[in-house]
Amino acid sequence: MSPETDRQRVWADAVVPGLPLSRKDSVFSQTQLWLGAKYDLGNGFKAKGTLSQNWRDGKEDSPGFWREKNIAVSHEDYGVLTVGHMLSRTWQFADYPYGTNIGLSYAWAGTGAGYRNLTSAVRYTSRVFDVAEGDLVLEATYDSGNSDFKINKPRFLELWAHYGKGDLSVDAMYQDTRNGTPSAFGAAVFNGPFYDAAADGKLGNSGQSVALIQAVYQYSPKIELSGAVRRNRWSGAYAVVALDGPPVQFNFPFNVDWFGSINGVSNPGYPARSTDISLGARYRMDKWTFATGMAYMGKASTTNPSERGQSNSALINTLQATYAYGNGLEFSVFGGMIHYRLKGLAPLSMPSNAMLNGIDSRVTKAGNWFGIGAKYAF
Repeated sequence: MSPETDRQRVWADAVVPGLPLSRKDSVFSQTQLWLGAKYDLGNGFKAKGTLSQNWRDGKEDSPGFWREKNIAVSHEDYGVLTVGHMLSRTWQFADYPYGTNIGLSYAWAGTGAGYRNLTSAVRYTSRVFDVAEGDLVLEATYDSGNSDFKINKPRFLELWAHYGKGDLSVDAMYQDTRNGTPSAFGAAVFNGPFYDAAADGKLGNSGQSVALIQAVYQYSPKIELSGAVRRNRWSGAYAVVALDGPPVQFNFPFNVDWFGSINGVSNPGYPARSTDISLGARYRMDKWTFATGMAYMGKASTTNPSERGQSNSALINTLQATYAYGNGLEFSVFGGMIHYRLKGLAPLSMPSNAMLNGIDSRVTKAGNWFGIGAKYAF
């Protein structure tokens, strides 16, 4: 099957006969550009506009969608109001600095029941409050998604709270959504249940949510410790032909009992929940920073009688060393390994069976990778 085929579709389960285990070489590049403008409105009010896009190997990271395209008005006493395209906090903070610093950027931020890109969002961020001798910031974000869906109307709500005191920093996030694209891809776009609103009448309601707490503690000037726990929830989404074609196009199902039925519904989707955890540590020595990370994708709880990966789990470990050359240039060496509990479909909180460097859970229970990299910021 095509590697782009959604793993939730049963015809993507099969492995090509005779597929060998082998080493795979890859070259990866990423470019992100920001354009910003600020203006002082007077009386303590300021306006800001942001435009940014990300390219992976020369292609838009999310084709057809901006990374950021928004305007914001702020006041030090009243907080910040932002409108437009923006990033969700559950992805943003899981990716950077948390995941990036311990080699788990994609493994942690690109998994789970959240969404990354918001396209019609309104966000309010409070001013900084002095609480228990620390700093507290509160925030709420709402996105109505693609308004062309009238039956299965999209809805996105995210709450974020940050508390910092001394060497401790804690971020708590909760994201609750209805009628986004059902998925376990934390870097997905929140837009609608399908790419074409013409299928609206054939689709069923679905929803998913994620609760995430991350903490970073500066144990000493050289040692930094981090940890996180994430709770995923999916309602499930039944499989149905969304567009008759040609060619015939299925919707985006999730956790389906293929060829089964319940209450007269064929190919029903079942609710599921799972818990993922992460730990990390960093050690700084002059221009060098050494780091290690761990992520555990847990088994899922569901009543689905078919195996869709809910019985599997995965343990991911990483090591990396970064050298700050200066003037915005960094060099790094890194490595990692993944171990699946079972050979078969990947854990439900992973978007594909081979999401990490092509190490396919249907082919092997374990794999590893290593590489070198460079980053330049200006």
